Amino acid sequence: MVKSNFTFLESKWPVLSDLGKLAEKNIYNDSNTTLIKLGMIGEHIVDYMFAYDNLDSPQDNKQVTKIKILKNNDLLPYEIDQILYVLRTNRNKAAHENYSSVEDAKTNTSLTFKLGVWFMQTYGEWDFEPDKFVMPDESTYTLSENDEILKDYEEKLLILEEELKKLRTDENKITAKERQEKSLKSASLIQLNEDETRQIIDMQLRKCGWEVDTKNLRYANGTRPEKNKNLAIAEWPTKGGRADYALFIDEKLVGIIEAKKGSKDIPSDINQAKEYAKNIKKEHFNYVIDKWNNCFVPFIFATNGRAYLKQLEEKSGTWFLDARKSTNHSRALQSFYTPEGIMDLIERDIEKAQQNLESESFDYLTDRNGLSLREYQVRAIKSVENALSNNKKNILLSMATGTGKTRTIVGLIYRFIKSKRFKRILFLVDRSALGNQAEDTFKEAVIEDLLTFTQIYDVKGLEHKHPEQSTKLHITTVQGMVKRIMYSSDEEMIPNIDDYDCIIVDEAHRGYILDKEMGEDELRFRNEKDYISKYRKVLEYFDSVKIGLTATPALHTSAIFGKPIFEYSYREAVIDGYLVDHELPHHLETALNTEGIKYRKGDVIPIYDPITNQIINSDELTDDINIDVDQFNKKVITESFNKVVLEEITKDICPDGPEKTLIFAATDIHADMIVKLIKEIYEERGIEVEDDAVMKITGSINKPLETIKRFKNEVYPTIAVTVDLLTTGVDVPAITNLVFLRKVKSRILYEQMLGRATRLCSDIEKTHFNIYDPVRLYETLESVNNMKPVVANNTVKFNTLLDELLKLETQEKQKSHIDQIIAKLHRKKKNLKNNDIDMFISYAGGLDVDEFINNLKTSNTQDCVNKLKDKKDLFEFLDKPKKGYNTIIVSNHEDELKEHSLGYGDGKKPEDYMIEFKEFINNNINKTPLYK
Repeated sequence: MVKSNFTFLESKWPVLSDLGKLAEKNIYNDSNTTLIKLGMIGEHIVDYMFAYDNLDSPQDNKQVTKIKILKNNDLLPYEIDQILYVLRTNRNKAAHENYSSVEDAKTNTSLTFKLGVWFMQTYGEWDFEPDKFVMPDESTYTLSENDEILKDYEEKLLILEEELKKLRTDENKITAKERQEKSLKSASLIQLNEDETRQIIDMQLRKCGWEVDTKNLRYANGTRPEKNKNLAIAEWPTKGGRADYALFIDEKLVGIIEAKKGSKDIPSDINQAKEYAKNIKKEHFNYVIDKWNNCFVPFIFATNGRAYLKQLEEKSGTWFLDARKSTNHSRALQSFYTPEGIMDLIERDIEKAQQNLESESFDYLTDRNGLSLREYQVRAIKSVENALSNNKKNILLSMATGTGKTRTIVGLIYRFIKSKRFKRILFLVDRSALGNQAEDTFKEAVIEDLLTFTQIYDVKGLEHKHPEQSTKLHITTVQGMVKRIMYSSDEEMIPNIDDYDCIIVDEAHRGYILDKEMGEDELRFRNEKDYISKYRKVLEYFDSVKIGLTATPALHTSAIFGKPIFEYSYREAVIDGYLVDHELPHHLETALNTEGIKYRKGDVIPIYDPITNQIINSDELTDDINIDVDQFNKKVITESFNKVVLEEITKDICPDGPEKTLIFAATDIHADMIVKLIKEIYEERGIEVEDDAVMKITGSINKPLETIKRFKNEVYPTIAVTVDLLTTGVDVPAITNLVFLRKVKSRILYEQMLGRATRLCSDIEKTHFNIYDPVRLYETLESVNNMKPVVANNTVKFNTLLDELLKLETQEKQKSHIDQIIAKLHRKKKNLKNNDIDMFISYAGGLDVDEFINNLKTSNTQDCVNKLKDKKDLFEFLDKPKKGYNTIIVSNHEDELKEHSLGYGDGKKPEDYMIEFKEFINNNINKTPLYK
């Protein structure tokens, strides 16, 4: 008996060894059986992996679903996934279509051997070194041996289920991390020969819609282009040699592919393919569409069948060159273009579209009956279009939360589609609420001729998993796209790399998952790095221009998109009057948030079990434990602390509105506690509160998206308690109070939280927003926060700022003071009524507030100083106190509120104390409350 290549599996997995032997012995006599047996090896290996890693089998028990689960758990390297795909598809073809092919059987046998080696090195012996694979010859097969092996296999198959159960209970298991590291290392060492590589490439082309079969659809076998067929014909002859594949749509020659074995570098092989494209034989000219720079073929590819990996760019991916322009350079793609994508490239003239874009008027964007975009929004659009004209493919816009990023993008996308600069745009959001909000904007935004975007172009929303040919804009979530690209069990749902030629990413700063309460969508990502990694894979998957939108650029954002090409900051928006400023935070001290919660050695701690919903006692502590405010409400439930601070905060908040309050809780359970406490506190004061006035809005409630809309559009709720659902992108202009009852480490998340309250709201005459911070979040992030108040202390009077301005020597300091004056004017103008407006115009030399502000903004610094120094009478008028001034009373007794102040807590700067002291000297202490 000739030694089998699969004997090395016999000691640990005899079932696999027997199947390997049966496959080898039938290659020449019955290749159909070989393909089926090799597919069964792949199936059994997957079952063994489920047992070793103790994974629950899917309900449908399908191989494709099991593979999806393994990929979802990072247990299946790309190389192994590709081999399993080849074995599975060939097995199905053999079983259902009675397909047979000696050549495929031989290639699949060598691929299965490499799969077996990987399995041994990952789940068997880590230091295993295989013998060299030897392809069996025709003498291998004997009927008696075949029957004997088959009988042995069937006997072992009967006890396989018990074997798998035993593996699941094995206590000497390797950790998942150790297994993953070994798996990746072993897979990376797999070297495919040319035949194996061709099998993989055939499969990749087939997935992209090409009819291909390296062994059968060959030029030498008489295969030629045909009407209504998209063929990849192997070994196409040219004057420079045989091209590995020639791509034809109908009878049009559209592409050349150079295929190399897996160990070869790829980019240099583009030149080889380029030579084939230049040397098309004269008898084949009837297939040629045109000629470009001596090339008779527009598109050129080179590949070795390996997945694209940024770190090994030269050795991976499908490299692509558009040969129609001599200045184009080759680049790596995630896969091949589809026939539809190729035809779109041929039919669309990008240069002409760019010229159309540059000549397109901006008038309809600023039309008051249309989008009515602001000056800075138009500047943002122009900056993107200018970047495109300079061939930038990664573009970042930084615009403060509340400055209308979505409306800006509506205008930008409309111009893109109208000019035919892009065929289809993917609008990527990170949660369903933002997707629905964006879809509403496209439905409501009037563009031209009193028509909305969706009335002009086809838009598909979150409920659509795949765009149609007519779709111009597709809105979906990052999580949904990760699932479709990386974990889809339905191959029809895996998008093509050419489905979208432009991706616009809303909230592109994402990457603070460690601060988040993990929702269902977030469970796909283990941590922040995992999120960013998969998020980046989605962006790199499509061959497209990427445009990121953010209010808070992060390091990974710039790494993907580059530095912002346009920035419009919170400070600029406040000074321009498009956002409201905020007061210094209300700093609340209690006994517990100052001293922490302390347990001593020997204490027994009550512990809440969220699974059983029971409270159990711990064992006696073996050491002291001190829990500080950072852990409050997340790792320790402290109702007393929450009640103390909420009793104080609710003194300033009216549960009947019209101002709205947003409270950030640490967990869903904490949010429930807050809702209960607030209702109890108002009830204890004898204040009747509508039950819907205070509500939890988290992913766990029934119909959270509808509740968000109620918070935005209806009277109730006026007080919303959330964890993460309302931290990003949700637009509720009436929010005037933010309460932080959770600590976060991320500047990005924190600034997004602040951004919930920055929007203007004329309906409630909103002048500013308030921050209540009993967990000292503001002072923790004060040094890195980019959303500091423009007016650092709003109690400073106009004339005080003017006196200081006239004493300043540098223009930089003068400009800062002028900005503060402008910001105070924006806040003040909302409180000026009737006679006050007339008085302002009189003092301001005939200018109303907006005209006066604009006059200052359009003047240089020295001119501003000269204009302002004569306006003492105006500022004295503005400094006069108005009725309705609310004092804040500080409670200061044990186990209750110790301090309630406006400021940065321990983060106070010396100049803050000087301002307070100066105000104390200049004003009557009985009129202005002081806070320590």
